[in-house]
Amino acid sequence: MNRLLSLILLAACAACSQPAPPAEPTPAAPPAQPARTPEATSLSGKPLFPPETIGNREKLEADLAQAEKALAAAPGDPEALIWLGRRQAYLWRYQDAIATFTKGIEQYPDNPKFYRHRGHRYISTRQFDKAQADFEKAVSLIKGKPDEVEPDGAPNPAGLPRSTLQFNIWYHLALAHYLQGEYDDAYNAWVECMKVSKNDDSIVATSDWMWMTLMRLDRKAEAAKVLERITPKMDILENQSYHRRLLMYKGLEKPETLLDTATADDTTIATQGYGVGNYYFVNGDTARAKEVFEKVVSGGGWNAFGYIAAEADLARMK
Repeated sequence: MNRLLSLILLAACAACSQPAPPAEPTPAAPPAQPARTPEATSLSGKPLFPPETIGNREKLEADLAQAEKALAAAPGDPEALIWLGRRQAYLWRYQDAIATFTKGIEQYPDNPKFYRHRGHRYISTRQFDKAQADFEKAVSLIKGKPDEVEPDGAPNPAGLPRSTLQFNIWYHLALAHYLQGEYDDAYNAWVECMKVSKNDDSIVATSDWMWMTLMRLDRKAEAAKVLERITPKMDILENQSYHRRLLMYKGLEKPETLLDTATADDTTIATQGYGVGNYYFVNGDTARAKEVFEKVVSGGGWNAFGYIAAEADLARMK
C-alpha cells in the first residue's frame, strides 16, 4: 500500500515538473497608417486626395527622380526647377509643386514661367484669386516679347508640342476669370489667347471656352461666329474632347454621345461632361445641366478643368 502511494506521488510530481506548453503568440497590431493630407479642398468643402492608383505611376516617379537629379547637378538652372515642379504636379503633389514654383519666383522674380505654372496649380487647388494674380503678373512679364513653344511633360503620339508659353498664360488667366463668374474679363483674355493659338489643337481649346463665355454673356450671335471655323476634319492631336464639344454646339454631335463614356478616363469624362452640362445650361435646361454637373463631380478626375468648372457652377446654382 505504501509502495503504491509512493508511485502515485512520484507520477504526480513528474507531471508537475513538465514545462507548460508555450502560450499562443499575440498577433502583432498592424502598423498605424499615416494620416493622409488632402492636396486641395473642393468648392463644396470636401477634402481632395490624390487617387489611390495613378496611371503610369512608375514612369512618373522615375521622371521625378530624374528631375531631382538634374536640379542637384544644376541648382542655378531655372528650367531644372520648373521641371521639378511640373513632375511633382503630374503625381498630384500640388502643394509640393506650388512650393517649388514659389521658390522659383523668389529666385527668379522676372521669369514668367514660374507664375504660369504656379497659377495653373492654384487653379487645381481652387485658389482662383491667387491664380489670377499670378497670370496677370505673367502677362506683364511677356509684354512685347516673342512667344516660345512650351515643351510637353506628356508628349502626344506625334511628339509635337501644341502650346506655347503665351498661349498658356492667356488661356489660364481666362479660365481663372471664368471660374469666378467674371465672364467679361474671361472673354477679353480669350481674345488675346486666340491671337497666339497657332494650330488646330489650341484653336479648338480657345474656341470652346470662348463660345461658352459668350453664351454666358448672352452674346449668341458672336458665339455662333466662333463656330464658323470649326469643321469635323481638323488636325487634332490632343484636344479631341474640345473638338467634339464644338461639333455638338454646331449640331453635328448629339449631347448623349459625348456622355457615352464607358471606356473614357476621368479627365475625358469631366471634360466632355462639363461641355454637355454647360450646353444644357446656356440653352435653358437648368435641371438637366445640374444633373450632368453632379455626374461630373461624382467622378475621380477632380484635377480636370471640366470638373472644377462643374463645381463652380453647382456652387452658384445653390
